[in-house]
Amino acid sequence: MCELLGMSANVPTDICFSFTGFLHRGGGTGPHRDGWGIAFYEAGGYRDFRDPHPSVRSPIARLITDYPIKSHIAISHIRQANVGEVRLANTHPFTREMWGRTWCYAHNGQLEDWQELSLSFYRPVGDTDSEHAFCWLLATLREHYPEAPALGTCDETMLEGHQAFWQLLHRLCETLRAKGVFNLLLADGEFFYTFCSTKLAHITRRAPFGKAELSDAELTVNFAEHTTPDDIVSVVATEPLTCNEAWVRMVPGELLVWRHGRIVARFVAEAQASQD
Repeated sequence: MCELLGMSANVPTDICFSFTGFLHRGGGTGPHRDGWGIAFYEAGGYRDFRDPHPSVRSPIARLITDYPIKSHIAISHIRQANVGEVRLANTHPFTREMWGRTWCYAHNGQLEDWQELSLSFYRPVGDTDSEHAFCWLLATLREHYPEAPALGTCDETMLEGHQAFWQLLHRLCETLRAKGVFNLLLADGEFFYTFCSTKLAHITRRAPFGKAELSDAELTVNFAEHTTPDDIVSVVATEPLTCNEAWVRMVPGELLVWRHGRIVARFVAEAQASQD
């Protein structure tokens, strides 16, 4: 299957360290050689890079590791093709517009009977189950919320205004999880969403910062030399990227909503909720 990498931060932050380890899994330390992509939300804008070739040998991927693009949210994906040809149109992340915002999406897993998901406003460009599910998911959200939930004037009122929307998103993710494996990274430039079907892990780095050592490449960084005491940076990946840090594994059916590096909402499957 594919692998996912994402970041949420409270200050513009580059993802060069994590991406360096991640790209080695795309045909190097891992079998995910069927394309890769990465997207950044920065300074109110959005840009992405995609390549249908293995990331470990991609000149574009090497550019990303050497070019410290600083963003609040980043999403990356390396592909091991199951559905759809190996071509640029099938390379994640996928994007669509809603509410005047660029929505970015990446999926790890494989769905059954995905063609039965009826499409309305959005249509796929490629021929993957992932993009089809994205079109269905975003169109369903749009049907229920033609306009964005009100942001409010402070964090507390902002979060209250989004609860119903997030609950709907969680239910839709659960619908897709019932069709197979559906691990998700999704963002709109304001919030970053992670949904676990089988495997996702996360780590939040904040003061006091220390050293981190990659598992897939010989690279160690001392974050204390590159941060301020107020920085908060959270990284999410299919599998932990470092070997000397304590990552937290998400549970199946769990949706986390991130903003500025912090978890601002959590939703779990009904079975998990009864255990909690």
